Amino acid sequence: MLNLTGRLRKMGTQHTTPISYELKLADGEGGFQTLALNPLLGKVVSLEFSGNIHCIHCERKTNKSFSQGYCYPCFKKLAQCDTCIVKPETCHYHLGTCREPEWGEAHCFKPHLVYLASTTGLKVGITREINNPTRWMDQGAIAALPILKVNNRLASGLVETTLGQTLKDKTAWQRMLKNDVEDLDLAQEAKQVLADYQQQLSVLDGVETETLKEQPLYFEYPVLEYPTKVKSLNLDKTPKVTGQLLGIKGQYLLLDTGVINLRKYGGYEVRFSAHSLQN
Repeated sequence: MLNLTGRLRKMGTQHTTPISYELKLADGEGGFQTLALNPLLGKVVSLEFSGNIHCIHCERKTNKSFSQGYCYPCFKKLAQCDTCIVKPETCHYHLGTCREPEWGEAHCFKPHLVYLASTTGLKVGITREINNPTRWMDQGAIAALPILKVNNRLASGLVETTLGQTLKDKTAWQRMLKNDVEDLDLAQEAKQVLADYQQQLSVLDGVETETLKEQPLYFEYPVLEYPTKVKSLNLDKTPKVTGQLLGIKGQYLLLDTGVINLRKYGGYEVRFSAHSLQN
């Protein structure tokens, strides 16, 4: 029997074939316990929530988690929790109202990629260049292709909003977990998208884009069996979740009893255990 206790963080990933996943549990003092999850495929795993939640930023105890792991004061004051992180086209740094100007300069005024991804169908998205390819593994993409590079987050949001006139920017997560995906030629899709939007992109105020000539990246996930129906497991309603680990995709564990998004429960104190199936 394997047992670990700590505060959940999003799973670590490495772009191998298949993707290598790592459970990460914070100890509250800046350290982590880590555990390779791929070798646990086929075993019975359990997550037991103690009832304690600690903010992933300041570590204070909180009764409720906001924005995947923050206490309410941090949720209200941190720039990384502001609306413009989800909707970068609403960046307000230039108005002098950024919650944390130094944080914004360090994170938002860095090169960003505008990409196409195949999750369930074609979608457009943005990410900091430094997050390539982690972003796509976290969202469960089977392929991704950066098509444009810009020099800040606001510009990436304006480009994404423009392309979003006809392209989706959300993943149908239930279809993604069932592996209900379309077979797409991302290189051909990118060629068409850039041609369709050439004029609109050229007149975006203050936005300079660099067209990238990259090849698609492909991702294979460690999955023994995909669910035919998706049942979401919730630690707030069911503090102990147990099931045979059938796969991992995005930030989800796929169990024979349902699926659970570990990123959603950042800061939750849990005991993780694993053991072989009983004969």
